[in-house]
Formats: sequence, structure tokens, C-alpha cells
Amino acid sequence: MSDHTRAQRPEAAPFTERTPRVVAARRLTRRPGRDRAEQFLAEGAQAVREALAWSASGRGRVHELFVTDTAAERNQPIVHAAVDAGVRISVITDKAAAGLSETVTPQGLLAVCDPVDVPLDVALRGTPRLVAVLHGVTDPGNAGTVVRVADAAGADAVIFAGDTVDPHNGKCVRASTGSLFHLPITRARDADEVFDACRTAGLTLVAADGYATDDLDTADHRGDLGHPTAWVFGSEAHGLPDTVIATLDTSLKVPIYGSAESLNLATAAAVCLYASAKALRKV
Repeated sequence: MSDHTRAQRPEAAPFTERTPRVVAARRLTRRPGRDRAEQFLAEGAQAVREALAWSASGRGRVHELFVTDTAAERNQPIVHAAVDAGVRISVITDKAAAGLSETVTPQGLLAVCDPVDVPLDVALRGTPRLVAVLHGVTDPGNAGTVVRVADAAGADAVIFAGDTVDPHNGKCVRASTGSLFHLPITRARDADEVFDACRTAGLTLVAADGYATDDLDTADHRGDLGHPTAWVFGSEAHGLPDTVIATLDTSLKVPIYGSAESLNLATAAAVCLYASAKALRKV
């Protein structure tokens, strides 16, 4: 650990798993703890780097950086950036890092952050052209990957609607590889409110449905994908309920040219979002 970093926490011994601040941070690995504290953990170099940039932009705040001596030496630019930003640096033991981590191999670098989600009207303000809506998606890895894909496709926002996984879930944060900090994220328990807001923002609501009559090729040939669109993706196991599909403007499936039965959620979302992104770039 460099003197520059040690100066931020002059205590001789690293924090252990029993240190009160570490105990408090460990509660953030569970949703009730995150909700009560209104904070979450971002683990790993990429996530922490993006969290610090997000904090510097004024859209949120990184409150504390937990780091082992080994991780600090390995990630000196990140630690120095946190120091320069006035973030509290807390050196921790490897055992404490393992208690804060939800991975098999803890990375020893974790940031305590404000929640990233914003109100629905903020996420949809202006003239959004491409939005991803996750409805009833329970797998955090898939949800985080969709956030990453949406970010890469240039989407304007990702909306977690209805009974959907917490975007601040550790696995979701890791799967997003920092994209969680790049674009507006919002949560809304009332899916109908989400759909109404999307329509008000000028978006066509398109269900990603493997049983739809029309597919992406047909829609592309008609020019439908060149319109501002909110893609609605359902759960991994059951997709979107028929009652939800019936309330949306249209539904499309990804064409399967080979023998695969179907695509998983994240892959289907990538195909759909990029098809729209490509069409919108031509308009």
C-alpha cells in the first residue's frame, strides 16, 4: 500500500470482518440491507473505475473504497483516483474482502455507492429512441448482461418493471461490467405505468416473443425498426405473459435459421436491440 493511500486511513492494522464498517457493508450484499442503507457494492476494477467516473460526473456518490493491500498495489491508478476524489479509503484483510464479495475469487476492491436508479420520468425525458424494459426478469446475470448490451447498442435507458431483480444485486452489477453507471436505470413496480410512460415519450412498445407471428426480418423490411422503440423482455423461463403482450403495440420474434430451439434472454435482447439500433442509425 502506498503512503498516498495509507494517509487516508492511518490506522496500522487493516479492517477485519468484525470491524463495524465492514459489518455494515456486508449487509449490502442482501437486498433488504441495500434498501435500508440506500447504498450498494460495486466490486472489481472495471466496476469501481466506472463508479468513480459516475461519481465525478455528479450523478451519484462513491462513499467508501474497501481494498486489500494486494489489490491496492495492483490497482494503484484507481486507488489514487479515489483518494483525489476525496473518497474514504479503508484497507481490509483478505478475509474481510471475502466476506464482502459474492464471487468465488474475491477481487479485494469494492466501492460503496449510492443507488444508480432514477425516477421514470427522468429516464425517459427528452426524446428517447431506444429503451430496454425488463419485465419479471429474475436472473441477475441476465439482467446485468442486458444492461451491458443496451449500453453497447446506444440505448437511452433500461427500465426494471414489475417483479424484476434488483439492478444493484451483486451479480447484476458484475454482469453489467460498469454499464450500470453509463445510462439511466429506473425501477417501477407498476408495469402499466412504465408502458404508459413509454408511449407518452413517443416509443412503440414491442414485445420480444418467441411465439410472435412476425419476426425481425419482416419488421426490418417494412421499416418498422426505424421508429423509436421500447423493447419489452420477459422472464428467462416463461417469457412475457399473454396478458402483458396483449397490452403492447406489437410483438416480434428473433428468426431461428438453424436447429436451436430458442435463444436465451441476453442473446435475444442483443439481437433485438442491435437490430433497432442499426435501423435507427439509418433514419
